[in-house]
Amino acid sequence: MARFAQLLLHSSRMTEAEHIPPVWILSLPWLIFGMVPGFAIVTLPQMLLAQGISGGRIAFAVAVILSPIVWNFPLAPVLDVRFRRRTYAVAFGGLAVLATAVTVIEHSSLREVEAVMIVGMFAICMYQSAVGGWVGSLIGQGQDSRLGAWSTIFNISGNGIGVLISGYATERLSAMPAALVILLAFLAPMLVFPLIPAPAPGKLLVNENFSRFAREVAVLLKRREVLATLGLFALPAASFALTNALGGWSEDFRAPASLVSMLSGAGLILGSILGCSFVPLLARKWPLRPLYLAIGLIGAAFTLTLLLLPRAPATFGLAFMGENLFQSAAIATSLAITFEVIGSGNPLAATTFALLAAAMNLPIDYMEMVDARGYDSHGLAGAFIADALIGAGACLLLAVLLRGSLFPDQSVRNMTRASTKPSVG
Repeated sequence: MARFAQLLLHSSRMTEAEHIPPVWILSLPWLIFGMVPGFAIVTLPQMLLAQGISGGRIAFAVAVILSPIVWNFPLAPVLDVRFRRRTYAVAFGGLAVLATAVTVIEHSSLREVEAVMIVGMFAICMYQSAVGGWVGSLIGQGQDSRLGAWSTIFNISGNGIGVLISGYATERLSAMPAALVILLAFLAPMLVFPLIPAPAPGKLLVNENFSRFAREVAVLLKRREVLATLGLFALPAASFALTNALGGWSEDFRAPASLVSMLSGAGLILGSILGCSFVPLLARKWPLRPLYLAIGLIGAAFTLTLLLLPRAPATFGLAFMGENLFQSAAIATSLAITFEVIGSGNPLAATTFALLAAAMNLPIDYMEMVDARGYDSHGLAGAFIADALIGAGACLLLAVLLRGSLFPDQSVRNMTRASTKPSVG
């Protein structure tokens, strides 16, 4: 009997250590990373519109709330030490969802909303880095584009699900029950956590890991291919920041709040599925970096065509779905590039992911402020033209500046992977 118990224990340990679930299960935690921002970019603006706050001010507030997606990465080294990344994911994911629920209960002051939701967005960004490092270090070679596509599907679909749930709850229920529904629904994806192996953390101390993080960043910044990738992400070639601003401009399309929730939620889900489904197929024939720029150029052309359509609720729905389709494809491609850089078994995977994710998210944040300024100056036309022309211009500029780095051969790719792994000693 004791021998059987030992064998059973050994088997369970082998299962935890060796059995890696399918990529789609590894990607399920991204639902939470989608749901919290979904609330921030659609449901919260509708709540603020009802208080008489202008669309331009709301777009600026959303940009402020989303700003941690850029500046959170220097704190990411804590995610690689002391506790398992799964533990960090539970803690930061729970804090982000709690901040969302608190905002539903109390949102009379815009300054207080911004403060609470900045904390929530910082927490959800740390959650993303923990999850990205956690599952990104488990996949095998050749699964980068698949994990990137599935992660983006659940991320953007999570946006839509979050909008549908929070929109329904805030419209039909009083503040406290609505907050409770949102709290429970947004935490539900954590039920998949026990299915994903969680390797033990490194033995470094936090201060040692910060020093090591600085050394690793210095090594990364010396490599031409890494610098090219950071430039690719940091310029607004494929940000499609309009997705974060449209929720506050629904009155321009004469769309009521209930219809905005439905159209936004459906548009986010359909757009993400369609956008991400093409990436693994196109990645078989196109290198990832040129594919990223092509998505940016075609998406900019789509944005300009929206100016030809009437200002009606149907146009709002089309704009939301189309902008999210292109943003989802761009995010899936950039995530594939990021996982390619991380490589398999990287002990500083969360730190590396956070650095590249910050560059990836930077244009989404600052372009939303540019779009808000365009909206304040010339309405929807000003915002759409600014977003499309700046994005297309960035694509063309990057194609010229990075022409020697857009088609790296396999040996360069392997060198880039090796450079992300810390040196011994």
